[in-house]
Amino acid sequence: MCFDLDSRPPIAPIAGGALDSSELVLEAEDGNRFRAFRARAANPSGAGILILPDVRGLHPYYEELALRFAENGVDALAIDYFGRSAGLGRRGDDFEHMPHVNQVTWAALSADIRAAAGHLRMQDERRVEALFSVGFCYGGRLAFLSATLGLDLAGAIGFYGVPVGAGRSDIPAPADLAASMTNPILGLFGAADQAIPPGSIAEFDDALSRAGVEHRFVSYDGAPHSFFDRKAADFADASSQAWAETLTFVRGHTPSPVAGG
Repeated sequence: MCFDLDSRPPIAPIAGGALDSSELVLEAEDGNRFRAFRARAANPSGAGILILPDVRGLHPYYEELALRFAENGVDALAIDYFGRSAGLGRRGDDFEHMPHVNQVTWAALSADIRAAAGHLRMQDERRVEALFSVGFCYGGRLAFLSATLGLDLAGAIGFYGVPVGAGRSDIPAPADLAASMTNPILGLFGAADQAIPPGSIAEFDDALSRAGVEHRFVSYDGAPHSFFDRKAADFADASSQAWAETLTFVRGHTPSPVAGG
């Protein structure tokens, strides 16, 4: 599991930074209905971000992360993966997510990601001008792959997404599809992550370079997989730096600079 069940993002709240938040039900092109959580910025910058969770789907961790983005001027939408198999209800800590993960396909995930991206772009008189994706672990791989879906993204950010090798179900390797990626990539990794050795990152780096895709990779010394966790005080510096990298990337690829942060 990427995080402990009671983990939360390692980001201090900004009072008054989020205008509002709400739970939503979205519908994909194949008719699937799935749960999502949206947070709107009180001072919107023109940036919006689609949050792709780890294998647990729409856990409270990602709802809180959406609020942290909104407090920094970025409208955010976090989505669930399991509408097809687990329905629309909220789930407790006893939810057995892996049987549902194993039923998800890349085609299904692509449909859900497209629906979520469309929602972010079309709402509130289309105030999102620059759309990004961000994902963690399982979702980090998906964030990299979102660059292949023709979504006109301003950028994609993957936290410790495995970039090479076989994935769960039929989810392809990002390095294998580098030539199809159409937006800048930011990859954030833990240098002590045994699941993603330096060679894997180098292979993805080389593939993106050959494809001419703008990208930046950062590895944090001593940080393990899933270091971005409020409870992991030993990795507070890496988490703070990764959050700063994320906001800098968003600001740098948004026509109007993101406020605050």
